Amino acid sequence: MKQIISVVLAGFLLVGCTALEKKQQAGSVAEVNGQYLYRSTLDSLTVGLTGEDSIHVEQQYISQWAKDLLIYGQAKGRKNEEIERLVEDYRKALYVHAYEEYLVERRMPKGVADSTVAQIYQEMPDRFILDESIVRGMIVVVPNDAPKIDKLRAWMAKQDMDAIEKYAYQNAAGYELFDDRWRTTTDLLGTIPMDRTELESLLKTKNQIEKADSVKTYLLQVTDKKLRGEQMPIDYARPRIEKIVLNTRQVEFLQKERERLYNEAIQKGTIKFYE
Repeated sequence: MKQIISVVLAGFLLVGCTALEKKQQAGSVAEVNGQYLYRSTLDSLTVGLTGEDSIHVEQQYISQWAKDLLIYGQAKGRKNEEIERLVEDYRKALYVHAYEEYLVERRMPKGVADSTVAQIYQEMPDRFILDESIVRGMIVVVPNDAPKIDKLRAWMAKQDMDAIEKYAYQNAAGYELFDDRWRTTTDLLGTIPMDRTELESLLKTKNQIEKADSVKTYLLQVTDKKLRGEQMPIDYARPRIEKIVLNTRQVEFLQKERERLYNEAIQKGTIKFYE
């Protein structure tokens, strides 16, 4: 009998050693209820740490990891139908959301006609009011001691681009031409050292705005503008209009897809009704 026990114990020890070796080969450093923590995870947490700091971080993480799994095991052991229902509902919602995104990406038309944009722009003017001014134009930044700044101001007012570009190439610390696109006052304030209230106020009466600090002079020449509280230009409003159209189209598209699936299921007998 003792011999049989000895053989059995030896077998268990052999299996245990083999399993341990496999775990070590896999890089695991701890196990709780069949869940493994791997050395690679700990290594990613201790990058740049050495000695006691590294050991402390590892010990804290292992401890918290184990406690989390243990309390989860206790909680999961208690049957809770409400939680199971919520988990299943969430699982279904994730699948549905992913499938609907796939349908929208693959099958829903994305283009918005110019006529549609114009119609919405005309029918919903209150939805396209500027909450800050926007401008087109140019900015030239020059050192305070740059030559012929007076001439630069005149060239900018006349939009003499040849003279401006030649001057900017020789003297400017910064130059940007944006007469083909709108920039907001928020955007401009990242370049011009001026507060929003001052800039908004100056835009009401001036097309050339100048500001200097201790080192540089900043000149803004406005070629077109729309002030805060005015209706957006249609080209500026277009991305917002397209978003409105596509959101509406997506709702209608997905509703039709659900209806199609429902009708097909009735025809195929997938859905059965009982009296």
